[in-house]
Amino acid sequence: MSEQKSGSSGRIVLNVAIAAVVIAALIFGIRYYTRSDVEVRTAQVETGDMITTNSTNGKVEPTNNFQAHAAEPGSVEAVYVHAGQQVAAGTLLLKLNSAAADARVETARSAIAQASAAQYDINQGGSTDERVRITGDLDRAQLQLKQAQTDVQAMQALQARGAASANEVAAAQQRLATAQSSVQSLQSSGSASRFSSTDKQRVQAQLSDSRATLAAAEQTLHNSVVRAPFAGTVYSLPIKQFDFVGAGEELVQLADLNKIQVRAYFDEPEIGKLKEGFAVAITWDARPGKTWHGHIVRTPTTVITYGTRNVGECLIAVDDATGDLLPNTNVNVAVTTQEIHGVMRLPREALHTLADSDYVYIIDHGTLVKRAVKVGALNLMYVQIESGLNKGDVVALNSVSNTVDLTEGLQVKVVKQ
Repeated sequence: MSEQKSGSSGRIVLNVAIAAVVIAALIFGIRYYTRSDVEVRTAQVETGDMITTNSTNGKVEPTNNFQAHAAEPGSVEAVYVHAGQQVAAGTLLLKLNSAAADARVETARSAIAQASAAQYDINQGGSTDERVRITGDLDRAQLQLKQAQTDVQAMQALQARGAASANEVAAAQQRLATAQSSVQSLQSSGSASRFSSTDKQRVQAQLSDSRATLAAAEQTLHNSVVRAPFAGTVYSLPIKQFDFVGAGEELVQLADLNKIQVRAYFDEPEIGKLKEGFAVAITWDARPGKTWHGHIVRTPTTVITYGTRNVGECLIAVDDATGDLLPNTNVNVAVTTQEIHGVMRLPREALHTLADSDYVYIIDHGTLVKRAVKVGALNLMYVQIESGLNKGDVVALNSVSNTVDLTEGLQVKVVKQ
């Protein structure tokens, strides 16, 4: 009885298993024959150019800029030009009041004249009045000396005859010695040697100081009249007639706007990619649709802090400036750091990387096939294919829905773009 029950249970289990297999097969078959292929976007391997650019911001500045500043406080006497005016070299731009500078020039010239006269007098042994007085005194002293010599001789003759005492002879000799001393003193006073080297150095220092003061005063006077040192455009004129300006205050700026450059600021990781001569495209938000062209003339030499960034300053010459790119404007800069022509390329999104291996999925009769590739240059848009693919191969980019990951063997349907 129990054996019959055991056999019956075994048949039931077997029947259930068979039924499960049949149901699974039916489900698989239904899904297999009714499933929909995954829609994917594709791209063909093509021949094209690989161009890589690095973009940043920069500021326009003149290559040759003239700035005039007030040398001292004063008022603006006249302004002869207006902002934006093109002027020739030597054009009178403005004039400051120069009364104070004129007075300092005359004072310095007077001081030079006085020091020169003092130096001349020292070299000649004194002033004219002093020399005339000394000459007169010397003549009188020499007459007294002759008289004293005659008196001594007469006393000595009298003494020899016993008519004069020794004291009288001694007194005459004393008068002679005094007269000789006076003559020697006056002769010394009448020569240049009466002045010491310290006297000469003091007068020379006064003369040098007066000349330096004159040079400074004349420079200030010269700076009160501002002329254009070269032909250009007056692009900054912050003052007007009768304004009072302080020392160092800007008066005018002039530049040739056909010769300008851009000081661009590249983030530190990008500095190593820059080289002199690289082509540059420049745009300005105030002139949409307009592009200027240039090239790098100096790569960064150090890293500085610019706002919250660590950057290197790069100088870019603008090759096609025509005066419409204004100084001190903020511009956008795009430097071409890589330019390769006529290579096989794919959109970068087609490339997959796993464990340092690069591959793509080509489409073979509606099925994805994994294909290893060797890549070359990269930019934001494309990747260069050096080997592994042929021109015209169709490669999957991604699924239309972006909900299905691309895998080898996946059945796909190409969506025309």
